[in-house]
Amino acid sequence: MNANLCVRCLDRLLSSFTPSTPLKISNFSSRPRLKLFSTVSTNSRPRPKTKHQSATRRPPCGVLAKRLTGSTYIKEGNGNVRYYTNKKNGKNPSALFIPVPVKIASNPDDINIGEEFGTDLSKKKDELMDLLLTFSKRREIKAVASENGLDDHLFHQAFVSFRKYIADSETLEPDLHIVLSDILVGGGHVDDILPYFLEHARCVFPHLDCIEDLKKISDLTDPANWYPEARAIERKIIFHAGPTNSGKTYHALESFSKAETAVYCGPLKLLANEVHKRTNDSGVNCDLITGEERRYADPDGHPSGHVACTVEMTSTTQPYEVAVIDEIQMLRDPSRGWAWTRALLGVNAKEIHLCGEEAAIPLLRELLTSTGESIEVRRYKRLTPLKILDKSLDSLENIRPGDCIVAFSKNDIFYLSRKLEEMGHECAVIYGSLPPGTKLGQAEKFNDPEDTCKILVATDAIGMGLNLSIRRVIFYSVTKPMIKEDGEKEIDKISTSQALQIAGRAGRYGLSYEQGEATTFHDRDLPILKEILATKVEQIEACGLHPTAEQIELFAYHLPDATLSNLIDIFVSLSKVDSNYFVCNIDDFKFLADMIQHIALNLRTRYVFCCAPINKKHAFICTAFLKFARRYSQNQALTFDWFCHQIDWPLAVPRNLRDLMHLEAVHDVMDVYLWFSYRFMDMFPHGDMVREIQRELDDIIKQGVIHITKLIHASEKKMDDIANLPDDEIERKKALGKKGEPSPNVSDDSLTSLGSGLSSKLSETLINNGVISPEMLQLLKKEFQGDDSRKKRKKPKNTRGNNNSR
Repeated sequence: MNANLCVRCLDRLLSSFTPSTPLKISNFSSRPRLKLFSTVSTNSRPRPKTKHQSATRRPPCGVLAKRLTGSTYIKEGNGNVRYYTNKKNGKNPSALFIPVPVKIASNPDDINIGEEFGTDLSKKKDELMDLLLTFSKRREIKAVASENGLDDHLFHQAFVSFRKYIADSETLEPDLHIVLSDILVGGGHVDDILPYFLEHARCVFPHLDCIEDLKKISDLTDPANWYPEARAIERKIIFHAGPTNSGKTYHALESFSKAETAVYCGPLKLLANEVHKRTNDSGVNCDLITGEERRYADPDGHPSGHVACTVEMTSTTQPYEVAVIDEIQMLRDPSRGWAWTRALLGVNAKEIHLCGEEAAIPLLRELLTSTGESIEVRRYKRLTPLKILDKSLDSLENIRPGDCIVAFSKNDIFYLSRKLEEMGHECAVIYGSLPPGTKLGQAEKFNDPEDTCKILVATDAIGMGLNLSIRRVIFYSVTKPMIKEDGEKEIDKISTSQALQIAGRAGRYGLSYEQGEATTFHDRDLPILKEILATKVEQIEACGLHPTAEQIELFAYHLPDATLSNLIDIFVSLSKVDSNYFVCNIDDFKFLADMIQHIALNLRTRYVFCCAPINKKHAFICTAFLKFARRYSQNQALTFDWFCHQIDWPLAVPRNLRDLMHLEAVHDVMDVYLWFSYRFMDMFPHGDMVREIQRELDDIIKQGVIHITKLIHASEKKMDDIANLPDDEIERKKALGKKGEPSPNVSDDSLTSLGSGLSSKLSETLINNGVISPEMLQLLKKEFQGDDSRKKRKKPKNTRGNNNSR
């Protein structure tokens, strides 16, 4: 406590003491820091008045235009700006600001100056609480609080904290104590509490002092100016527009190969790897850069003039002569769209070739107008005809060589492949979670004219990244699971863009079939498919943006007590973007941020960890991610030996589908380690060794996928075996205790008679056959134990009627 300040306050109070008058809003300044006289707070920082601080905070007027990634944006009357209000699940944006606990005042010197000049408030607790309640209900108070940034939600939170502070403090600040005393004895007005309440509210919600700074940091209305190197040169933009199999990327890559320096930005590692290989085979040195890999054409590791990379790895500072940005329409993607926006606006190249759907042209023209650049459009037609058949497949007996059945779930993939194998057809299998090397191996097997495999069963993973010799694409379904804006799944029809991308894989130019065909498996789906393909692709209206690490660090400077997940939420809620942009979905980022919040990491490191490519649906991958973060926080290097112990290396060839899925998860964990090894080289030092065992694992997974039908049969057979267990065997298992000992109430003879069942424990059989995991087994044990204990506690009803019946 500042004693000099207290004396000055008291001196001024005593010398100018006059009865207070009721509060009138016009008597107060509209500055956020509202004061009648000095206070003893040493945390206050004077701030200059701004033109925005005099206006009541209200949402911008306009109409709700659209929903994107769970947030809503409102378009102003001029149609230029969207304000994100983060009303996901109807949540009030002000609820994102978490109140900061205020330390209760103590009195180490046992001197209460306020009590000497006022009354003993400890004896008037009830009257004091009634007074504060009256204060909180006054409309004039709420109006002034609203002008100072406190809406109803924040006002309530701040008042609860303020009331608790007054009730629990041993000694209040002298001026606050005197004001409260005066009001209680009739010498003041309840509105005199307001300045102290607002001061307390700023301690509870620090953003009230810096809200204008936060809005400025989250202003995303001019992303083009984030890239000064690109704005400093004159760029020529060429758009190659056309459907799948039209040669648009081929023509763009011709300019790529002829340039002295060039960069290719692709959506997938497979595409970047294909360009890398093709360019090097043509005699032009080309490096490969992905999130998990750096491969240099020069044996000594010197960078080449040409680079093939995934779009997220595009450099915005390295100058190039030519840049190729593939699948540019993906800038509308709700999760990854920011990477294409960044590449388009920021790549430092004199000539930029964009490849993608024609639906992106209007948006691209608007975006490039803001940079002062024009766009040249070159249109292409499909090189081979694509025919939509009038008859569905109807039965697997009608399958022919060169057919590809496209399903949208793993269960359908496994079912179809098993049925085809039973009919004598060898088939290749491709789905999204397979490693890239395994996908390529299956594609080569299907494309090889000498191989007996002539049928492909795949998901929409074949839509891009693989050159496949497909004669006919058969849609097993025209619906697929979609993620709604509130995060829930729903089944919906595939879009026209998706249908064209998949059907267009048939009849690839330069391969076996000069004409492509497309149909459905079921008769009922064929009219729907034709309708989808006949519908014009919707024009792209906006492209994605994502907050950068620097922006989040600035937020953290102003809100030091907020978690990273909370900082992201606040950023999105305050962000203001132009009508051509939207803020990308950050749910996955927040999921990882919440997962490692309890681990001690600095903000920049925490941000990088949350950008890691993690499949949050798989518990094994999430557990490994947690172990990585925890070991990093302990400043212990994640060595090769430690890593092998975590994944239980070496691993065996899968015996069933569960084993195969586990190997896929281990492969993903290796990818995560490699991703970190390029960002924290000292803590993840053995990337090369991990890459070696990843290649071995890739071969193991390939063997499993080649024999996938056997794995399916093995899984189904074990399920049938378990389903056909005799009832007496199940009862015997129930009768066994934790260690396999008979329960006391079961006779030895009965156990002997039941001993002709399975030779091993039921639980071991379930685990070994991949039906359940050890974790699931533990949960089942707890449930059974809980049921048994409840049965023991439940007493029988010994009524007179029951006794008579016995």
